Amino acid sequence: MSEADDKREQINYISVDSAPKRFAGLVSEWQALRMLLLFTALAAVQLWVVNTQLAAQILPNHDYVFSLHKGRHAISIRIFLISFFISFAAFSNGGPQGRILFGLDMTLTFLVGCAAFDLANAVAHAVIGTSFSLHFSAIASGLFGFAIYSFKLLERGLMPARIRIEHIPVSQMRAFMRLGVTLAIAAVVAIWVGGLELYVVTVLRQWTLLGGIGPGVFLFLPVLFGQLYLLAIYDVLTAKTPKFTPPVSVIVPAHNESYIIKDTINAMDRAAVHYGGEVHILVMNNNSTDDTEDIARETLAACKAAKGRVINVPKPGKSNALNAGLDACKTEFLVRVDADTLVGEDNFTRAMPYFTNPQVGVVGGVPVPPGGALFDRARLLEVLVKHGFYSVAMGAVNGVVGIPGMFVVYRTHHPRYLGGFVEGMNGEDTDISLRVGELGFHSVVDPKIRYISEVPSSYSHMREQRMRWFRSIYHISSRCRDLIYGPNKTLRGKVILPYMLINSARRAMLVPLIIYGSLEWGLRFNPESPILWQSIIAVTTGAPAIMAVAASLLNGVPKGIIALPEYLIFRVLRAYFTLESMLSILVDVEGEDLEHVIRLDIVPDKPTRMA
Repeated sequence: MSEADDKREQINYISVDSAPKRFAGLVSEWQALRMLLLFTALAAVQLWVVNTQLAAQILPNHDYVFSLHKGRHAISIRIFLISFFISFAAFSNGGPQGRILFGLDMTLTFLVGCAAFDLANAVAHAVIGTSFSLHFSAIASGLFGFAIYSFKLLERGLMPARIRIEHIPVSQMRAFMRLGVTLAIAAVVAIWVGGLELYVVTVLRQWTLLGGIGPGVFLFLPVLFGQLYLLAIYDVLTAKTPKFTPPVSVIVPAHNESYIIKDTINAMDRAAVHYGGEVHILVMNNNSTDDTEDIARETLAACKAAKGRVINVPKPGKSNALNAGLDACKTEFLVRVDADTLVGEDNFTRAMPYFTNPQVGVVGGVPVPPGGALFDRARLLEVLVKHGFYSVAMGAVNGVVGIPGMFVVYRTHHPRYLGGFVEGMNGEDTDISLRVGELGFHSVVDPKIRYISEVPSSYSHMREQRMRWFRSIYHISSRCRDLIYGPNKTLRGKVILPYMLINSARRAMLVPLIIYGSLEWGLRFNPESPILWQSIIAVTTGAPAIMAVAASLLNGVPKGIIALPEYLIFRVLRAYFTLESMLSILVDVEGEDLEHVIRLDIVPDKPTRMA
């Protein structure tokens, strides 16, 4: 891989998928910075105003809170959110009228919701003599603000049209029992530890690993996902299946991949030798302007075990290449591999036996970076946490939403039945995996299936990649909103997709939150503020550091811990890219009724489920 590594900076990474013209616009590298400057100014002025002597008489809680609350809050969260809403809308991608209406919509909806909460709190205090604490009010306001941002962006942004998501109900008793038991155990552990006076908690706070967060709150999610991860590993270990080597077709969409396509094909040939079954490689040359086609033909002709051919797809766009490959596929099983992915020697051999279980519809693994470039060490920890831990854990409750298209195996019938890979938006791989899951099939992430996947070696390439990736959650949520608003009560639709949207909002607000916390701590307008410098640092170091260490050890890659400082810095950069990605979404003057069905994609027949 060393030769390919040396050429990574020469990659022509801009394509029609970088910013789908119907849904995204180009964003200047200065746009987010200008937005942050406006945010800082708005926040500083409001913090000064609410802490003046006159304003303090009206707003004794030093925030836009109009109700009697007990206790203190860490930060004035409502001022933060209003400052963010206004500054984000001011620099969003749309005309002046659209940006103004977008900002007003977010701000007024948030204020009305907060007013309703404060009124209910005041009534409760008057009637029963008790009320919610200011700390609880701040947490509720924050979650409410995250949700408003995500769903208003989904509503006012130009998004893919809603389609009908076919849902075939299957028994979820095992999944819900597992989820219920693990939730209960996590809650008990969190409450129990929260009531202890532990010396280790004091040390963690001193080392900025808690930042003022209670140990119970801090422990809940790690304990929950830790249990789910162990259950998922149990499932993988007990899924003993006979050797299964049916013929498979491998679709490789390729656009200007001359620097690596030879290595990609040779890696698949080695995997075919190990596999022992027929492997047909279909290199879909997607409008390349370099030597991709010639190199691919020569390499395929020299393969020892795999057979293959190059198919030219002149229409640009990865989904166009994938769909052309889907049409050319003549086998029952289909493997999708990105042109910059080097599959592991045992990848086919480990993945295919899962399909002897008729309930399995999608199988994937864990991408690892090639190493040696700027972001590779940080990326290693990122994939171990996301794909090697969280995705594996969600498999225990059949809650995997998407499996990355770098390496993924399907039953060929499913993508065909679902109309192929969606074109003209980001996230076509997650869209397919999600919809196959709703047909009643399991998605399996095997942490032992590891393959080398390219990591951008330059800032510009990383920015382009992450803006595509982070925008995809909105495209998928819009297209598949039938899961969120439809009648079918599924874990993916009612819990996981909304959580992913809210988590995207949290990530987009991370850099502004760091700036805001620094303002509250540094300006000291409010002498009663409990915010500490440890709290600010803990936003980026606390839970992420501990989860990264745990994921490294669980995946048997302890060397990943060495990259912890780079990973923590990379997470902040990733959050900044999320903010830029959200700014790229085109904002319309009129918002869309998300619950209204604009268009239904009608599918011709029922899928053949092997029960």
